[in-house]
Amino acid sequence: MTNPQDAGLTGRYLVLLEDDAVAAGARAMSKVAGLRMASTADSAGASVASMFDEADGLILHELGVAVVSAAEDQASRLAVAAAEPGPIATVEAERIVHAITAEAPAEPVATADESAFTWGLQAIRASACPVDATGVRVAVLDTGFDVNHPDFAGRNVTTASFIRGEEVQDGHGHGTHCIGTACGPRKPATGPGYGVAFNADIYAGKVLSNRGSGSDGGILSGISWAIANGCRVVSMSLGAPTRPGTPHSTVFEQVAKRAMDAGTLIIAAAGNESSRGTGHIASVSHPANCPSIMSVGAVNEAQAVADFSCGTMDMIGQVDIVAPGENVLSSWTGGGQKRLRGTSMATPHVAGIAALISAQYGAKSWELWARLVQTAARLNLPSTDVGAGLVQAP
Repeated sequence: MTNPQDAGLTGRYLVLLEDDAVAAGARAMSKVAGLRMASTADSAGASVASMFDEADGLILHELGVAVVSAAEDQASRLAVAAAEPGPIATVEAERIVHAITAEAPAEPVATADESAFTWGLQAIRASACPVDATGVRVAVLDTGFDVNHPDFAGRNVTTASFIRGEEVQDGHGHGTHCIGTACGPRKPATGPGYGVAFNADIYAGKVLSNRGSGSDGGILSGISWAIANGCRVVSMSLGAPTRPGTPHSTVFEQVAKRAMDAGTLIIAAAGNESSRGTGHIASVSHPANCPSIMSVGAVNEAQAVADFSCGTMDMIGQVDIVAPGENVLSSWTGGGQKRLRGTSMATPHVAGIAALISAQYGAKSWELWARLVQTAARLNLPSTDVGAGLVQAP
């Protein structure tokens, strides 16, 4: 028998329920497949990770999605039920996801003057933006956060871990780096300012392990948590590679729409699977390839598309906007700073700008999306690679 993990799958399933059909969906999953379900609506303070141990599946009440452990025959019965009228809309295999990043080349040197601000903040005009994002809640779903990092002393930080057996403390570094770009300081103790929305409220959700991997269920749990906490922006520098022509996830697309209805914009990394120097352009990763999730590509200091940045292929999973993704300096575990490259690094630039726009105009969801793309700086590059262009501060 093929190991599901060899195909990038966990062996679990995602079950999308029809609108306002959570209770009916729980009954249907029990009747059709004999599954015993728990719900985040009844959590009573229990962690999402622990709730998976107490039942065959967990319904994420905010999203109308269940993550279930089911045998093949049970999954088949759920799929049959989804094809018929009823509360079960869609069943998908759960994917394994990873942090989308790559370390910068040895001893990278920025060509821009970074004595005051990183080149990225300068390129997107955040360094000159006076908008104060205090009170705007930004969720970064990643490998967690170095909660003891001195650059964030005194900040409003709320944390949650959705990885079984691991605290939110970042044992990888990726999450701390992304949080730094999105919401870090403009005036750190040492080095240039590197944070876009430097006064925003930080919601650090650990959905990837200290090894940099996780699952769809963890991401969805984090999105549910972010919505429940009123986060205006969700930043996700994670995903799984896709093949050209592969349809986007129906579950994640519906979740993104429901998030929009709740006032939350989801922003995700397009992926790093391209090798443009050899002529290979990879398709946008999951879940950024969903139409209702803002997909972010990466550019370098010369405002050229980064070699690794994925692109729009077969008009499925398009790049919506780009941001600085090469040689990006930000916070790192242990209290320091580090340079990384990747669409992972571009994504929190956009999330930070989204928070600034939200603070200035009160914009949320679709209005926030519209303002981001309307104010982006147009680039003399194919829209399939850069979407609306380079994100810009208000």
